[in-house]
Parts: sequence; structure tokens; C-alpha cells
Amino acid sequence: MQLEKHIFCIESVADSDNPIKTATLLGLEQLALQGISSIYNQCEDIEEFEEQLGALIYDDTHFKEYEIIYFVMQGTRNAIQLNNYNYTLQEVAEIFEGKMKGKIIHFANNKPLDLSQEEAHYFLDVSGARALSGYGFHSAALSSLPLDQLFFNLSQEDCDLKELVARLHQKNYAACKALDFRLYY
Repeated sequence: MQLEKHIFCIESVADSDNPIKTATLLGLEQLALQGISSIYNQCEDIEEFEEQLGALIYDDTHFKEYEIIYFVMQGTRNAIQLNNYNYTLQEVAEIFEGKMKGKIIHFANNKPLDLSQEEAHYFLDVSGARALSGYGFHSAALSSLPLDQLFFNLSQEDCDLKELVARLHQKNYAACKALDFRLYY
């Protein structure tokens, strides 16, 4: 019997004390109707970010079932931005400290993901993640959510990463090309 794979999502918002229903949350609800479970959280600063990741890693008895850790955050090519402060992906990898074994860390196109091979390998080695994915194209007007949903659906199938990327391109080459989908492993 195949183990069901879940998504753990953290989205940055201006005020986490006043939660809002975002397009990301609506997209995850659509995936739930297709049988893909997720946990959704909002955060506004690094403390909440670390707290939510800590709860996932140390307190969630189903942690092994979360194959994708999905970040919807603003940022630059090698950093996320929380509460007007940039945290490098190296700092984020150090928060994970080898605990992301077998996980795919995926970034929506709210931030471009443009890493050198050295930066990508550092992130993967320190975090323990199986892969790091996202988009080279950042746009406030063009959301990656539909392609993210397709990526999450395809990741439910047992296949290697190269096959997963090939299937994603086969299903929606135009969006992969327009958003510049990237996968580091």
C-alpha cells in the first residue's frame, strides 16, 4: 500500500494575528478535494516561521508523510523576506539542520529561485532535503499556483525526480517555460 503524501505550507502575511483566506489556501482546499491533504500556516516573522517548522518537525507524528514543504513568501534569488528582513536560504537550511530527509522544498513564484550549483548543494546538504524547487521568474501578476498544484499532483505518483520534471513539462510545458520551473537535487 502506497503511503499518502501530504503538503506542509507556510505563507507569509503582513499580520498573522488576523488570518486571511488567500489564493494559496483556496488552492490547497482544491487539492484536498482531489485527496491530497495539507497543513496550512501563515507567518509574519522568522520567529513564527521557526515555531511552525519546529511544530512540524518535533511535534507532528505524521511528519514522515509530508513530502512537500511549500513556501509562499516574497524574497530575492537566494533569500526569503519576512517582516521586511531577508533570510538567506543558507540560514533557512540551518534551521532545518538535516531534518528534511526525503522532502521536496518548493517555493511559489512569489520569490525567484536562482541558485548557483554550490548554493543549491549547500542547501540540500545542510537541510537534508531530497530536492529544492521553484521558479526563476517572479511576477506579482502571474501566479505559479496552477503549476504548483499540478506539481503536487504529479509528486503523489512514485517516480524519480527526473521523471517528475519530465511529466510536469509534458503536462504544461508553456507554464514551465514561462515561469522558468527549476529543480535542484
